[in-house]
Amino acid sequence: MRIHVEIDQTLESDEVIIRCRQWNDTIAEIEKAITENAGVKSPLVFYKGDVEYYFPLREVLFFETDTNGISAHTRNDIYRIKYRLYELEERLPGYFIRISKSAILNTKKIFAIDRNLSSASVVSFQGTHKQVYVSRRYYKPLKDRLEERG
Repeated sequence: MRIHVEIDQTLESDEVIIRCRQWNDTIAEIEKAITENAGVKSPLVFYKGDVEYYFPLREVLFFETDTNGISAHTRNDIYRIKYRLYELEERLPGYFIRISKSAILNTKKIFAIDRNLSSASVVSFQGTHKQVYVSRRYYKPLKDRLEERG
């Protein structure tokens, strides 16, 4: 694989082009790393009734499944989203992490974790009553991610 960088001061914004013979896991990882580091994501659309909302992902505390599909929780509201959790995992930036079979959490919004050794731990967020549960299986990866964050 070759890497070529061109400086073009006439560009209005930076552009990254990936040329490849075929799409494969390596190319997908490169594309994901570039988009995560550059903060480039195609926007997610949030729904409430017939209204579409567009707001930054950093506003989302967590995503969770319920009987009607996937809910996106912000500090003060709940929106619907038209993705499955596994699809969200692929699209979301690295500061989101799976915390149970039914939830993905924004690690930047965690205020406290009430650890329970025998069952799920509870994550709290500042400025809201909302909470979400971390299953025992996902607690250690979450803790590791938080320690990496510093």
